[in-house]
Amino acid sequence: MLDNPNSQTERFIIEQIDSVPHLEGLLLLWNARPQSRSVHDMAKALYVPVDVAERVLSDLSARDLIVRVPDPPDSYCYNSNSERDTLLREVDSTYRTQLIRISGLIHSKASVAVRDFARAFRFKKD
Repeated sequence: MLDNPNSQTERFIIEQIDSVPHLEGLLLLWNARPQSRSVHDMAKALYVPVDVAERVLSDLSARDLIVRVPDPPDSYCYNSNSERDTLLREVDSTYRTQLIRISGLIHSKASVAVRDFARAFRFKKD
């Protein structure tokens, strides 16, 4: 699947995912849809401290991949749309079968600061 460097899955991971916890957090919420999960539950599931889980969820929310929900407090759920659902089905399948390759792809990317700087210069549709 990732033999094509221009695949949608690979582009999505390169452009939207900063770390393995970001990908796993997104996939956990995608697989639990439409249910929400609290920051504390996500921290336990991702094996990270609560402050790291908060940062991961905040980053994913800023990219409109997930949304914060009011009830229960400090909870998030996947922000569903049909096009993204199709893509995440492929991402989930690829990650399950190519864990090492996907993890390596994530770790080989430029730092978050460099990517954030580059994102500032992208043209966006309004």
